Amino acid sequence: MPLVLPPHFKSERRQLEGAGIDSWQQLADLHDDDLRRLGRSGGASEARLIKLRGQARLVVEAGVEPAEAALLLYAGIANCQGLAQANPHQLLIQMGRLQASLTGMAAPRLDLITLQSWIRRAQLRMTRRATN
Repeated sequence: MPLVLPPHFKSERRQLEGAGIDSWQQLADLHDDDLRRLGRSGGASEARLIKLRGQARLVVEAGVEPAEAALLLYAGIANCQGLAQANPHQLLIQMGRLQASLTGMAAPRLDLITLQSWIRRAQLRMTRRATN
């Protein structure tokens, strides 16, 4: 999936493009040292690059869309393991509040079935990872 960032990540997008990183997978694979180096070499913030990497890892590992991964991060779910351990009912309430405050009432709401499917996918991913 191509790496498309929101407009307010202009500096980070420029740094990532300059480093040849143009997919969520490539961003998810970056190490802390890579992010530190990118943060120092231009206008990109290392902290914002770390958040973007977290978002990328949720996109890649949990199979959610980038906007959904961003909401999960805001809700405190920083990785696939955190999603696998989440309580779907609590997550629905938390994400509903976040979604309303961030995107307003016009955006389609997440539902329990969607969140449960994300959690199941994350649990399967974690189970596969443990057996390999």
